[in-house]
Amino acid sequence: MRIAKIIGSVTLNRCHPTFEGTNLRLVIPQTLDNLIGTNDTESDTLVGWEELGSGSGSTVAIAEGPEASQPFRPEIKPVDCYVSAILDNVSLDPTALKQIKN
Repeated sequence: MRIAKIIGSVTLNRCHPTFEGTNLRLVIPQTLDNLIGTNDTESDTLVGWEELGSGSGSTVAIAEGPEASQPFRPEIKPVDCYVSAILDNVSLDPTALKQIKN
């Protein structure tokens, strides 16, 4: 599971019936440096399956890999990740950050 920021939505002209009632969001995974504000370099953009009601600018938790395909049959993987939680706040312990950096 990783922390990501939603930067937009994906709109489909036509979609498979399993996509009804959900949203596809563009998300950018955040690194520790992104979270503490020491680096603004962004990762690749991913398409996330989102059913929680998050919007542009929201900070979310995403699951990648096999977990992202859980809403689908195992052989179909139409999205890169699954938006599993909307995060209200992310706080980092300065002491733990010093230990990580050293």
